[in-house]
Amino acid sequence: MRIIFRFGGIALLVAAIVILAVLPFATSFVEQWSRRDVELRSRLVFNSVRDQVTGLLARNDTQQVAGLFERIASDERVLAIGYCDGQELRFPTANMPKSFSCAEAARSDSESFSTVRNQDHNILVSSFPLNAGGRVGHLVVLHDLSYAEQRGGEARNYLFLALAGVAFGAAALAAMIAALIMRRWLASIRQALESARAGNAQSTVEENIIPLGKEIRDVLQELEASRRTIDAAHTDWSPDTLRAALANELSGSEVIVVSNREPYIHNRTEAGEISLQIPASGLVSALEPVVRACGGTWVAHGSGTADRDTVDANDRVPVPPNHPSYTLRRVWLSDEEQDGYYYGAANEGLWPLCHIAFVRPIFRESDWQLYRSVNEKFAEAIVAEAKREDPIILVQDYHFALLPRMIRDRLPNATIVTFWHIPWPNAETFGICPWREEIIDGLLGSSILGFHTQAHCNNFLDSVDSFVESRIDRERDSVFFGGEETLIRPYPISIEWPPTAMEGQKPVEECRRIVRERLSVSPDMRIGVGIERFDYTKGIIDRMQAIDTLLTEHPEWHGNFSFIQVAAPTRSKLANYRLLQEEAEALARDINERHGGNGYEPIKLLIRHHEPDEVFELFRAADLCIVSSLHDGMNLVAKEFVAARDDEQGVLILSAFAGASRELSEALIVNPYNAHAMGQAINRALTMPEPEQRERMRLMRDQVKERNVYRWAGQMLLSASRLRKQQRIRQLIARGRRRAAANA
Repeated sequence: MRIIFRFGGIALLVAAIVILAVLPFATSFVEQWSRRDVELRSRLVFNSVRDQVTGLLARNDTQQVAGLFERIASDERVLAIGYCDGQELRFPTANMPKSFSCAEAARSDSESFSTVRNQDHNILVSSFPLNAGGRVGHLVVLHDLSYAEQRGGEARNYLFLALAGVAFGAAALAAMIAALIMRRWLASIRQALESARAGNAQSTVEENIIPLGKEIRDVLQELEASRRTIDAAHTDWSPDTLRAALANELSGSEVIVVSNREPYIHNRTEAGEISLQIPASGLVSALEPVVRACGGTWVAHGSGTADRDTVDANDRVPVPPNHPSYTLRRVWLSDEEQDGYYYGAANEGLWPLCHIAFVRPIFRESDWQLYRSVNEKFAEAIVAEAKREDPIILVQDYHFALLPRMIRDRLPNATIVTFWHIPWPNAETFGICPWREEIIDGLLGSSILGFHTQAHCNNFLDSVDSFVESRIDRERDSVFFGGEETLIRPYPISIEWPPTAMEGQKPVEECRRIVRERLSVSPDMRIGVGIERFDYTKGIIDRMQAIDTLLTEHPEWHGNFSFIQVAAPTRSKLANYRLLQEEAEALARDINERHGGNGYEPIKLLIRHHEPDEVFELFRAADLCIVSSLHDGMNLVAKEFVAARDDEQGVLILSAFAGASRELSEALIVNPYNAHAMGQAINRALTMPEPEQRERMRLMRDQVKERNVYRWAGQMLLSASRLRKQQRIRQLIARGRRRAAANA
């Protein structure tokens, strides 16, 4: 009992010291908070009547001013209000203290706050400069602070009672813990004595309990370090940062990336020579540092005309060619497989289904069979490349919806991180897919499933809830399916920072001159740009209709504004894409005929692929950029435009249905289906003052710089590292339980 009273007494003493130390600070904090509240109320009073008072003073309407001030002073928190015209106090309300003087209150050219003592309580005097008819005076608002002092006293009393209650509770808890410790200590002594008689006490403690506890503590420490790394929002993410994080968190791990597009393509030229093509891809920029750092493997479709001529007997080629640091494993697909898996199931089925762009998805059973067989082919290639039973496998995009489950069946200890690069539709829309259960089952083979936005994560969880038997944990955003848990997480993709395409770029003014000369645009012409693939999800037709609306409703822009639409042909084997290009060409001709003339073209449609340095030159030359996606996972064009504008000028007009709008809120957010509203947004962009452009662009550039593509890759991999550590802890605990059961 003595030790119990000792623990309780120490807890009470510590609690008493804490109470005495905290009470003065708590009282002061409440009083300061109350004062700030009063200052805010003063600002609200001033902002609400400033224009009205200015007008009345300019007209010298003294009766209206006095009546207005009396109405304001009727607020129980406002003691008095008046106007200081130099040293003269005018229009004071009834409760204005006789001791008040304008000499002290109105001596600053900016707003000021001061406290004065009046009889037995304090008064806050708020003074705001006011320009009325060219003469500067001060509106003064007085608040009685006695209620703040009263509030501080009440807070002190309540806090004292609360802390006292906590102190007694802590003392009781300490006493209970002491009693429990004593009881367990005595029990352990008795057990040790009994074990000693059996001759195995020492081995049980040393071999089972101590090492296992130390191992768990080590993993917990690693887990905490991983959490700090993941949560460090200030981390300046770069290829070096990414490599360092991987060295700390995934040292010795095997990393395998799988994607449809390969990072290096070998093609044969007309002269018969082999040329190397490096696709301009944000995905490659993000994941190549990962695979290089780990010396891993990248599995992809070998699509180049000379790809087969550059691989070894196992379809592998070391890359990069000059300084090989990882292996590219190519998977070969026949023309039939390419048509059914890529063009059919993926791009005529899943692409329109997920983008909800009012193009009916086409579901063919023959395409789906080829889609499944190609996913199987990639699964076999990954298993063949895996050197360990627990690799980290990064699966990319909608081409491989079935692949995670196929890998899980073959490599049950693998950590599989799947990223879905396009939107995930709502459950009702996804429900029309004839293979919905199989797709969900395939994706739930992942350890972590990533989307661009939380909204897409929510849509996926709703789809799971609607179509498969599972247990969904909404607090953890996870799904328990088939005895395994899959974490559902948002990882908004981005671009590299600084962009490689910015290297060697000329100053903005020089870019403007070059682009205008190349496109035969007059030097004083304002220009906008749109840069997309010819895809029906990008809203190219809608932005052209918005240009038509702008020139119709604002004819002053005739001859003064030209829009440059860059559109690279893509998926030309599919009818919807060919028809879109034909429609865009016809609409551009029609708008140019109706609004153009004498060499002026409102829309310049450039149908060809542009290299990244050409794209950034256009971005730097433009006054505005339009990204009018009808539905998009992210849309990196918006972020590239922001990254290109190191002059902090230019305006981004961004669709509300692009994932980038969740991050780049300083853009002009539009509904691409509303041509009138988009036209008005273009007019606003063209007339926006430079200071406002600078402020908006600066905030967006900070966002893109901080949340770049290396952060995207790093966050996914560090999440995988943390998950692996958590799994290790569970395995250690399970091992300890098995040992304890065996020893029992």
